[in-house]
Amino acid sequence: MTVKTTKVELDKAGMVLKLLGDKTMLSMMKLLQKNECCVCEFVEIFNIGQSAISQHLRKLKDVGLVRETRKGQWVFYSLNHTSDMYGLVQQILAFIPNQDQRIIALEKQGLRIICE
Repeated sequence: MTVKTTKVELDKAGMVLKLLGDKTMLSMMKLLQKNECCVCEFVEIFNIGQSAISQHLRKLKDVGLVRETRKGQWVFYSLNHTSDMYGLVQQILAFIPNQDQRIIALEKQGLRIICE
């Protein structure tokens, strides 16, 4: 996969790197690299409260790393491929272990929300 490289603002890059320095947010971003997820799925995956997950997602959305899509009653989050930080994020995520087992475990528990 070819990653478009662009110059980014130092302040914004610092903010993004600070957010990705948080293990939970970094794991969330790795999961969002391949999947759309809702808050309740992250609550199950990370076993932390809904308010904490919502705060993490709000911070990631505020800097433009994730986007949200409403599907019926659910709001799903995914990587923002149009972010000027997308290339930087992709390069970082390339070094992070695959998180697919977390989605598989969620599916086995019947807790994966899939809207078509």
